[in-house]
Amino acid sequence: MARALQKVALTRTPYWHLNCANMVKERILVVEDEVDYREYLKRYLEDRGFSVTTAGDGDTAVDAFTEEEFDLVLLDLRLPGKDGVEILKQFKSLNAETQVVMMTAYGHVQNAVEAIKSGAFDYVTKEEMIGDSLNLTLTKALEQSRLRSENIRLRKEIAEKYSFGNIVGKSAAMREIFQKVVRIAPFNSTVLISGESGTGKEMVARLIHLHSQARNQPFVTINCAAIPETLLESELFGYVKGAFTGATRTKKGLFEEANGGTLLLDEIGELPLSLQVKLLRVLQESKIRRLGDNAEIEIEVRILAATSRNLVKDVRDGAFREDLFYRLNIIPIYMPPLRERPEDIPLLVHHFLKRLLHGRAPMDVSHDAMQALMQHSWPGNVRELQNIIERAVVLSESNTISVDSLPTEFLRNGEQFRIFIPEEQLSIKRTLSELVPRIEQELILRALMKTQNNRTHAAKLLEISHRSLLYKLKEYNCR
Repeated sequence: MARALQKVALTRTPYWHLNCANMVKERILVVEDEVDYREYLKRYLEDRGFSVTTAGDGDTAVDAFTEEEFDLVLLDLRLPGKDGVEILKQFKSLNAETQVVMMTAYGHVQNAVEAIKSGAFDYVTKEEMIGDSLNLTLTKALEQSRLRSENIRLRKEIAEKYSFGNIVGKSAAMREIFQKVVRIAPFNSTVLISGESGTGKEMVARLIHLHSQARNQPFVTINCAAIPETLLESELFGYVKGAFTGATRTKKGLFEEANGGTLLLDEIGELPLSLQVKLLRVLQESKIRRLGDNAEIEIEVRILAATSRNLVKDVRDGAFREDLFYRLNIIPIYMPPLRERPEDIPLLVHHFLKRLLHGRAPMDVSHDAMQALMQHSWPGNVRELQNIIERAVVLSESNTISVDSLPTEFLRNGEQFRIFIPEEQLSIKRTLSELVPRIEQELILRALMKTQNNRTHAAKLLEISHRSLLYKLKEYNCR
């Protein structure tokens, strides 16, 4: 070891790979039994801006690991008493997310490889401890530690609250979307978000940006369906003075505006074929050319695309380029329509009420009104639900939203009548006692509508007596 220390002292390689100014608070635990080598590592790492704790044996190391949180552990493979692999397993049982780099002599590399199989991030030999190999290993380990910490924080937020930004939901489909956003946000991959109108595609795009490394950079959005084809190209790529009649000055396009950040191409399926070719070139080369200009401008923009169209069908029909589709569809996210996740409706209702009331007296939603909301087909999805709740808040004469607060046409959607049973409800007796009155009310209302409120004819359609119908109308307070 003295020879290794002598070699270390002669090769004080600068810590080129780490931006130490941003790592002042990162904590490293050094576990090494040889005092001189341990103290040298401590000074070396502290000189480079790290907070360092040391331990000379396994028990001391475990105690320190239990009391404090570390971003990284440098763990000697050979320790008195417990060996490094045994200590590694204890560390992983206490906190599986902390990265551990093993230190080993050259002759024990095979043991270090076995340690990696037990959960170590990597290993370095002591002969190369202070040098490029160590620098690169620590850089990678700390980057992985930061990424894991961020993911854990976001997942914890999701677990504590069934909302992510302004997106609310506890259904399996929404939980999967939340988790996917956490995983993909730190990367620069292109994402294609699909789903019906009103499902929250733009909100998901904003979440991806807000949790990305470019969160402090621009987030620019353009609706490809809202801009005439003749203007869309200049909006995207910009133009130089004199490029066309009326171009009295040079103007940046949205790609340049979003440089360094994120560009959302909403309703990408409406992009004309002529512009699809140019967009594909931008995605492949990361360069744009303003209208009327010969010079190319390099850009670094993350592209997110959203569509309510079936792009697979459009590709098949020749309305959308196949090569562009596969270039955009690197990471697909599908936003399910609200009718496929009725268990999220109560959460959304209370979320909208909280936003609309702004600290004013709270409002309740009656059981019947909530059931009616959950049985609606929601062609306008979350946006339609938000509008319905806003209307009910404004028009309601009490602090309770009742069935009467909802639009008549909204309650009875053609001939469809959906039954929703909460996932946690398993009692047949309780379920039937709640559903039978709702089914009876729905059938009575249908019969009255079909007979233009003729109760005698309605009773015949219902195959019950006129007296029974009158009794049920009174019971259910139907008018």
